[in-house]
Amino acid sequence: MINLFGPRKTQSVDDFDFVTIGLASPELIQKWSYGEVKKPETINYRTLKPERDGLFCAKIFGPMKDYECLCGKYKRMKHRGVVCEKCGVEVVTKSVRRERMGHIELAAPVAHIWFLKSLPSRIGLMLDITLREIERVLHFDSYIVLDAGLTDLTEGALLTDEEYDEAVKLYGASAFEAKMGAEGILQLIEDIDLEAESAKLRSEINETNSDAKIKKLPKRLKVMEAFIKSDN
Repeated sequence: MINLFGPRKTQSVDDFDFVTIGLASPELIQKWSYGEVKKPETINYRTLKPERDGLFCAKIFGPMKDYECLCGKYKRMKHRGVVCEKCGVEVVTKSVRRERMGHIELAAPVAHIWFLKSLPSRIGLMLDITLREIERVLHFDSYIVLDAGLTDLTEGALLTDEEYDEAVKLYGASAFEAKMGAEGILQLIEDIDLEAESAKLRSEINETNSDAKIKKLPKRLKVMEAFIKSDN
């Protein structure tokens, strides 16, 4: 595997057989990142300098001028590599701003559009529910049952606000678990035993005579196996 973020050198087309594109894991993103962006601001209108912890933060992305920290304490090439103890900016060339990246810590999970909107929906295949049902949960229009407990509810079933309130009155709030938003979808995906589900799908593919299942089940199996190979 070629490390795109390592030292740059000329690569020949003979150095690799294929290219794989995928999403970086949270751990890999933090490894690449030079700091967390905590503010939406860009430039301070008074000082005309990047806002600290903002989208243009010099501490995260690098200095605005070659070999000069933001506060001006360290200037010129003789201080190369020094991190200013006052402003926290590393004394390097400003060109690093083109390649350095930061990250944002999300307050709650979100669904990536590649896995949600691609046809067929990868999330829908994983959970065996329709895209419309997933969107109702993600848009906080419906609850999705995560754990039915001893109730008559079905895991993965959708509940409106009224149905959820009725279920709480009938069974009690602690008798089952249901959530809205991407957090609920994420929990359902994390609860899937990929190896067991893959084995179950292979068995169903060999035994089914339904044309609809013959088309659908291999697609689900392909997504399951892809997740297993990705180690995510």
